[in-house]
Amino acid sequence: MRMFNSLRPRRFFLILAWIACLPAACAFAPRASREPLVDIREISKDIVVDFPYATDRNFTHRTLYPVNRCLLRASVAKRLALVQSDLAPQGLGLKLWDCYRPLSIQKKLWELVPNPDYVADPKRGSRHNRGAAVDVTLVDSGSRPLEMPTDFDDFSPKAHRDYPQLDTKVLDNRRRLEHAMRRRGFSGLKTEWWHFDAVGWERYPLLDIPLNDALEAAP
Repeated sequence: MRMFNSLRPRRFFLILAWIACLPAACAFAPRASREPLVDIREISKDIVVDFPYATDRNFTHRTLYPVNRCLLRASVAKRLALVQSDLAPQGLGLKLWDCYRPLSIQKKLWELVPNPDYVADPKRGSRHNRGAAVDVTLVDSGSRPLEMPTDFDDFSPKAHRDYPQLDTKVLDNRRRLEHAMRRRGFSGLKTEWWHFDAVGWERYPLLDIPLNDALEAAP
C-alpha cells in the first residue's frame, strides 16, 4: 500500500483499472460506444447469411425484415470473420440467422413471445438491437448445415445450451460451435444454442433504425 500511496491520484486509478482489466475481456472490448455498423459481407464473403426473418419461414409466419442483410458493430464483425477463418481449415463455416435487429422488430417478437427466457423485453432491449449479437450455426464446405439440437427459434428445453439427451454427433457439433465462438470473444445464451453475445455489448446503445438505412444512420 505504501507504493500506491506514494503515487499521484490519477496514476493510482490507472493502475487499478489495469489490474481490474482481465486479459480476455480487455482484448475484445470495443474502444467506443459509437462504433459504426458494417455489413458482414464487406468483412467476410465466406460467411453464409440466411435470415428467416427476411422471409415468412420463421415462428411468426411473417416477413419482418425487408432485406437479407447482416449488420454488426465493426469490431464484432471482425471478430466473427476470425471465427470463420478458424473454421475454414476444418472444412466448416458459419451460417448467420440474425444479426442487428431494429428495436421495433423486437417489440413485435415480444408481443408474440413475452417470455424473457427466449425473447428480450424491449423495455431493456436485446443485444441484437445493439448490433452486438448473432444467431449462428455451422455449415460444411458446401454450405450445408451441420446437424444441431434444434432448428432456429425453438422454444423447447432441447434448444438449451446444456441439454444432454442428444446424439453424440449433435453434441459434438454444438460443442464445436461453442468453442469456436468463445475463442474469439463471444458468450452463449443458456436457452438458445445458436445465440452468442459479443464481449462489451453493453457499451453500445440500442438502435431502432430500419435495416435499409442502418449503415448511414447508426451512431
